[in-house]
Amino acid sequence: MFLQPQLKALLRDGSQGAQRHDARNLQRSWRKFAAFAYIAEQYGYEYDGLSPISPKGSPNPYFAFRRTPDAVERATHTTERYPTALQGGPLPGMRPGGNRLRPVAEARRDVDLLHARIMVDYSRTHRRRGLIALVILPLAMLIPLSQTGFTPSALGVCAAIWLFFAALWALGLLLARRRLTKYGRIPTAAGIDWRAAQART
Repeated sequence: MFLQPQLKALLRDGSQGAQRHDARNLQRSWRKFAAFAYIAEQYGYEYDGLSPISPKGSPNPYFAFRRTPDAVERATHTTERYPTALQGGPLPGMRPGGNRLRPVAEARRDVDLLHARIMVDYSRTHRRRGLIALVILPLAMLIPLSQTGFTPSALGVCAAIWLFFAALWALGLLLARRRLTKYGRIPTAAGIDWRAAQART
């Protein structure tokens, strides 16, 4: 559903010679977004981690794709091989048919590596996600407290609400760290230094 607009936006940036293309995951699946990242590489844009325009801690961050030195040649070659890609036709490295973001066997390893790198970068966004809300929440609760009064029971309810959201944030952070550890091993084992890419963002 969202593939066609994303692909058109990518090709539009490519035709304009943009050095960076920014995209969000609109596929409702991180594996499908990794498949899109693979397709972007065939058109001359390599996945490069979180985009500098992405808001810190955003639950739906932007990811950057850097233009390759041979982008024109890649895009020309891919367009010649897949002339109907924008009209719903076959895509490079993907199986034809209903779900157009299913990689063929030859592309699966590259898509899996891209998926791991994307998950590593996405896991990093949880560090700040929710922190602002946890700071603002007590201030927001001052409004109802000013109406009901600062009684021990009212303060206890507010504290319970804050602790509930703090526990949710801590659980999410724990899961994000586990995800980072799990997927961080995959690029490292393949010889990809994702920490160097992390340092650039």
